[in-house]
Amino acid sequence: MPAFNEATSLPRVVPEVLAALAPLALQIELIVVDDGSRDDSAAVLTALSIQYPQLVVLRLSRNFGKEAALTAGLQAARGDVVVLMDADGQHPVSLLPDMLQQWRQGADVVYAVRRTRTDQTRLHARLADGFYRLVNWGSRVQIPPDAGDFRLMDRRVVEALAALPERHRFMKGLYAWVGFHTTAIDYEPLPRQAGRSSFGLGGALRLGVTGLLAFSPTPLRLVGAAGLLLAVASLGYGAWVVVEYFWLGINVPGYATQTVGMLFLSGIQLMAIGVLSEYVARIYDEVKQRPLYLLADRLGQGLPPHPPADGADTPPAAP
Repeated sequence: MPAFNEATSLPRVVPEVLAALAPLALQIELIVVDDGSRDDSAAVLTALSIQYPQLVVLRLSRNFGKEAALTAGLQAARGDVVVLMDADGQHPVSLLPDMLQQWRQGADVVYAVRRTRTDQTRLHARLADGFYRLVNWGSRVQIPPDAGDFRLMDRRVVEALAALPERHRFMKGLYAWVGFHTTAIDYEPLPRQAGRSSFGLGGALRLGVTGLLAFSPTPLRLVGAAGLLLAVASLGYGAWVVVEYFWLGINVPGYATQTVGMLFLSGIQLMAIGVLSEYVARIYDEVKQRPLYLLADRLGQGLPPHPPADGADTPPAAP
């Protein structure tokens, strides 16, 4: 459960999650990753960790972003089953038993698909729809458009995700990339009862750029298509100028035409260089191999380390 400035939501969400899982008679750990919160989240989580021994708190050294916080939680989780959900209370905990039942019936991943986008503005919803169409266009990995981070995953899926080394992470794409037996269930997002979301349109756009560059060749294909269209248009225009001069006897002035053409081509070239620069910058970040996040503190013990694959069976756990 990643959390950034959720001091008002955590005192309600943590007890609700633990209460929903209590009747299932499972070994439970609830991991909350404090992603460099600037409010009282640290103090709230400290108090909650004293009250609830199942709670594990990971404090990152600064704000690394939700994708890094999710990865930190996955790498720390020790259960046979891991559930990802937000700390704002909009993911209904009543869905957890149904998710667990789907897992027991053989699903490796159970992801929740929102029925409506009433919690988003019309612009945000349209941008999201357009983004997923663009990413999925021509891609071998299809990302479900209305699925978020709210999902249950089997242990082997968690280990596969945690082992991925990339720094610029787009988790929704990584969920789809690792594959495994996947099933979906519908849900209606609950209204946010405290505070306000820190993930606005700007954050969504930045994450969208990361996802587009990481999981789709579309930007490079668009640049190539633009170059091809310009080449065809230039040849066509050149042929028309020849026809006007030799057959129609029209002397075509060249200065204005050349100026406009050069400016247009310069703009296309700069755009292409910008797209390539984004790819090069991300490759440079990957080559530096800096850690995805830094852990400042940890509260709580959680479950014991997971046994090897050939070890004895243990009761299912749902962190």
